[in-house]
Amino acid sequence: MSIATRKASKSSSALLPSPCPLWQLNLSDGSTAAGDGLLSGPWRLLLLGDGSPTRHLESLTGKPVEIELIAMAPEPAGPGAGAPPPPEVVELDGPLLRRQVWLRCGDKTLAWAESWWNQSQADAYLQQRELPIWRSLTAKRAELFREVDGLALVAAPWLEQRFGLAGPFWSRHYRFFRGGKELTVIREVFSPALEHWLGPAKLCHDLQTQ
Repeated sequence: MSIATRKASKSSSALLPSPCPLWQLNLSDGSTAAGDGLLSGPWRLLLLGDGSPTRHLESLTGKPVEIELIAMAPEPAGPGAGAPPPPEVVELDGPLLRRQVWLRCGDKTLAWAESWWNQSQADAYLQQRELPIWRSLTAKRAELFREVDGLALVAAPWLEQRFGLAGPFWSRHYRFFRGGKELTVIREVFSPALEHWLGPAKLCHDLQTQ
């Protein structure tokens, strides 16, 4: 049993079903124009920029981000409950591990995230499960490249319960590259509570009713 899987088995529960998309946009052509037309400027920076969401949350709230591990377990074989993984996950070498976390600042849960890893890469980079991923990956000032691949509006009852707010919720997924090779695929969902700092996301009414 690998280090990451062995540690996860001691303290984490089952993986949550990935939230279902009500609308989604593929950004694989490198263009963000369609997303730009749906979002206010601050929300574009958060969702479509290549900066660290952990740093953004800490800057907005003035509080450190705390990671609450939900689960870290081998990727289930075959179709499972919830939405399928992002298509870019097929670019990762197996066997795969999935990690899910809540991101909190103080008493507010502001985001949920899941990430897919090659098992050996997880062993190498996720030694400290309580650390945000970007801190683990940028240890010793190693270079990384982030590419945003998709934008979505998602819904799930368990997200509404934890955020304490009704959906839908803005989501994105992206890849981290190191040395030109895919390292991990990450999907994030953000709480509408961020409008306290960012202002309204300016969600188009048509998207809410589709």
